[in-house]
Amino acid sequence: MRVALFQPDIPQNAGAILRLCACLGVGLDIIGPAGFVLTDAKLRRAGLDYAAHAVLTAHDGWAAFTAALAPDGRLVLLTTSGDTDYRAAAYRADDILVLGRESAGVPDFVHEAAQLRLTIPLAAGMRSLNVATAAAMVLGEALRQTGGFPGDTPAHRP
Repeated sequence: MRVALFQPDIPQNAGAILRLCACLGVGLDIIGPAGFVLTDAKLRRAGLDYAAHAVLTAHDGWAAFTAALAPDGRLVLLTTSGDTDYRAAAYRADDILVLGRESAGVPDFVHEAAQLRLTIPLAAGMRSLNVATAAAMVLGEALRQTGGFPGDTPAHRP
């Protein structure tokens, strides 16, 4: 299981997701160009001292990211225009959860590349959740289903 951020805009959100991934033992891919320098103080402040424990891979762009993917890795896009409720999805341990830019989401070619497009149901009139909140919700469900939380034993796996 991995999380991938497509051209993130806000270092504080990327830092919160970096911390999430470090704490849960999940790799993080940042697909550039980002709207900030990866050494940005805001990213470090949001990630606190967890950055040293994160498995972070930076990619120059989409082509570099897709070239580095394992052949069996499945791209799972979190999007407000998804066609599958994240709670109804059947996750796999080799999934890569892709999240778009806070300001613009992802372009059509990323939508087309995703094998699964997930949405989180929201109250009427609400547009979207914070990207770090959405990442935590979906990653939590994916790890629960796959028995991928740190310390999971066969007894804890579905």
